[in-house]
This record gives sequence, C-alpha cells and structure tokens, in this order.
Amino acid sequence: MNKIEKVQRWLADNDQDIALISDPKTIQYLTTFYSDPAERVLMLVVFKESDPFLFGPALETEAIKDTGWTSPVYGYLDHENPWKMIADHIKAKNTNHTKFAIEKAQLSVERLESLQQLFPTSDFSANLTPFIEQMRLIKSNDEIEKLKVAGKWDDFALQKGFEAVQAGKTEDQVAAELQYALMQNGIMELSFPSLVQSAAHAAEPHGATSEKKIENNKLVLFDLGTVWQGYISDASRTIAVGKPDEKSMDIYKVCLEAQLTAQDAVKPGITAEELDKLRET
Repeated sequence: MNKIEKVQRWLADNDQDIALISDPKTIQYLTTFYSDPAERVLMLVVFKESDPFLFGPALETEAIKDTGWTSPVYGYLDHENPWKMIADHIKAKNTNHTKFAIEKAQLSVERLESLQQLFPTSDFSANLTPFIEQMRLIKSNDEIEKLKVAGKWDDFALQKGFEAVQAGKTEDQVAAELQYALMQNGIMELSFPSLVQSAAHAAEPHGATSEKKIENNKLVLFDLGTVWQGYISDASRTIAVGKPDEKSMDIYKVCLEAQLTAQDAVKPGITAEELDKLRET
C-alpha cells in the first residue's frame, strides 16, 4: 500500500469523502513534488474511491509531471479563481462531496472559508493532520536511506567547517566556507541557516552566526543540517581552537557525558521524555 492509498484507507475508515492536502511538505511526502507556492495555491485532492489530482500554478504543471506523477494535474493562471477551479474539478469527479478532511495545522481560515462558500452544505470538521504526522513517524527503507544521505552531507559540511576554523576568522566566514563546499557538490538546501558560534557566544542556544572573530584557546559550536530529496539532517558539534581553559573543558565534558548517557539508553519503546530525564541526571 503506497502513501496515497493509506490516505484513502483513512478516509474510508473515518467516513470521509475527500482529503484536501494543502501543506507543501505533506504534498512532497505523498507525491515527491515540492514547491513553495508563496501566495499562490497548491493542493493535493485525494478521493476515497478514485484517483487523486494535483492542482497548482500553471507554471508548475510540467515540473509536477516530471516527478513521475501519473494522476491528473490541473493548473491555473493568476487572473483565475483557483478555489472555484478546484471545486469544479471535485464536482466533476464526485457527486457525494459532503465530508472533507483538511490539514487544520496548515490550512488558513481565509482559505477554508473560500472552500466553504463553494461547498456550503459540506462538512470540513475532520482533521487529517494527526494521521499524516503518525504516518511520517514510521520511516520506510527508502526514507531511511534518504536520511542517511542527508546525514552524510551533514558530516561533510561539518568537516569542511572544522577545516576552515582558525583564530582571527569570523563565524560568518567559516559558515560561508562550509556552505560553499556543499553547493560545489550540488547540495543547495540547508535545514536551517548554519550556526557557527564561538567562545561565550556559543552559550546562546539557537543564536545566530555573527561577525564575531574566533579567538584562540576557545570552543566553537557548529549546528547545521542538509536537505536531501526532502529529508533533513541536523547535527551539533563542538571543537576547540588551541587549548581552552579548564572551566570550558569541564562544561564540554558534562555535556558530552549527558549526551552519551542518553544515547546508550535509546531502545524501542522508550520515550523522548524518559531520555531527557536520564540526560538531566
């Protein structure tokens, strides 16, 4: 059973007719096609008992087909009303369009109201988001391989960052070098802006890479990740420039011990909360 079929099974099991999927990341997860439509409309419509269709800007239709998507694709131009067009395509395929499941965590109120105006007697109360989240928790072998590739490029980027570090360089310069090395190898998307933070600046959780110059005998924190075919890596590492003082090394050792303790305790069935409590002890 593929991912679309799992959504169709959920619709049948939950007495729903149609799933309206509006989150670009969910659409990518289910179809492999990704685009950020910005102010435009991108929607995957999944029917309980017939083929789905993808709807989006006309300038994206060929790119959708290039992914291998074999079900219908419909595009619209900026002067056209996308919601009416979606409604027309649904009505052409389904006469019992009474119960819609939506992604409540993503679909805006304004867009929901646009749909409700076109389907005034329909029910939009079903929330598809928890089911999609549960689906994404369990990775297929293919997904695991993609995560491994993303992790491999994360390791590559970290190594390039380590090699770039030297006293007198700014954090920005080190981040730029590791990101350029990724781009030279075709890795164009990062999980988030790479963080390189040195000395006391490294104590700011989720801070920002800055123009601060790296000092000798200090620690440097890296936090970065890469994206491979929609799958994301994320790793943090700390290195030393020269020989940091005893207090800095004590802090490093405490953090390392907590991390290793949690790693050793990982096993099927244990919760993240339980691991976090182990780390604190």
